[in-house]
Amino acid sequence: MKKTQNTPKKNLLSTVIVVFIFALFILPNAINAQKSEIKRTDLQQHDLSIPGKEAVQATIDFGPHTAFGKHYHPGEEIIYVLKGAIEYEVEGSAPVMLKAGDVLFIPAGTVHAAKNNTNENAVELATYVVEKGKQLVVMKK
Repeated sequence: MKKTQNTPKKNLLSTVIVVFIFALFILPNAINAQKSEIKRTDLQQHDLSIPGKEAVQATIDFGPHTAFGKHYHPGEEIIYVLKGAIEYEVEGSAPVMLKAGDVLFIPAGTVHAAKNNTNENAVELATYVVEKGKQLVVMKK
């Protein structure tokens, strides 16, 4: 039986094939998994003294390079960026980039979107003053 030896060319070819498979199949899945990292954590929800209104407060965590598409709320949204930087597109206004410590007010029913274009996590504190019993977030098609 004849023994075959691994030559440097065969080793190089094997390495190239492994790297190609990684780049083709594994890397895109890791990137896509990272892009879906948006997590909402409800903090509190209370009826207000204004009939038919309630306050809802939540944090929204944005993983690197994530976006929350166009949507609106049945009331006002008051945003305070806790960490990182988030770009907001609010209907009728130019896009604005907010960093930790910045605030934004979004009027009731105004279509808007948010995205984290950075390699770092970002977090916002969202306070909603909305009509009680209505869907909090309505996605826009």
